[in-house]
Amino acid sequence: MASCNHSEKKEKTKILPLSFYVKEDVVFLAQEFLGKYLFTDIDGLTGGMIIETESYAGATDKASHAYNFRRTKRNEAMYLNGGATYVYLCYGMHYMLNVVTNKIDIPHAILIRAIKPTHGVDLMLKRRTKDKIDKTLTVGPGTVTKALGINLSHNALKLNSSSIWIEDRGIKLKKNEILSSERVGVEYAKEDAKLPWRFRIKKEIS
Repeated sequence: MASCNHSEKKEKTKILPLSFYVKEDVVFLAQEFLGKYLFTDIDGLTGGMIIETESYAGATDKASHAYNFRRTKRNEAMYLNGGATYVYLCYGMHYMLNVVTNKIDIPHAILIRAIKPTHGVDLMLKRRTKDKIDKTLTVGPGTVTKALGINLSHNALKLNSSSIWIEDRGIKLKKNEILSSERVGVEYAKEDAKLPWRFRIKKEIS
């Protein structure tokens, strides 16, 4: 059986160029990611359609790790040019995948909260220690990373790398197909916790 390497996949699909991520409006981009496809090739190809995101507006956003331009070893990847990953460990248990956007030194990021699994489901089930697919397989940012095999070693990678990338497969959503609400678990952000910067595809919500 012939093998298919990542360069061959790139020629046949529309991987988002890094220029796509270098936009100023992180809230707009968080909605644009809905319907795009997130893939990893980590001991096997896995991926699916992005169905839930949250935007974090860097230095001006009290819910952001980079609020007031806070810069640490942990969040250094947020200051990269748009089109890189920012992966961190939450509560010492769950890895969280964020997509860095905007220009270098402007620490905007979008958290990937859920995907609809479409590729490599058997491998995702194995990673999640599940016997069959259900609605919880890749819903929640910690389950997304576990299913896709993402950990801290995948921090600060470009999103056109051989191990992680996002594709545009031609799905276009109308505004009335997107549900916005407050972000999850950011009560400490005071008034910014009420910003409706969590986005979901309505038809994918049970």
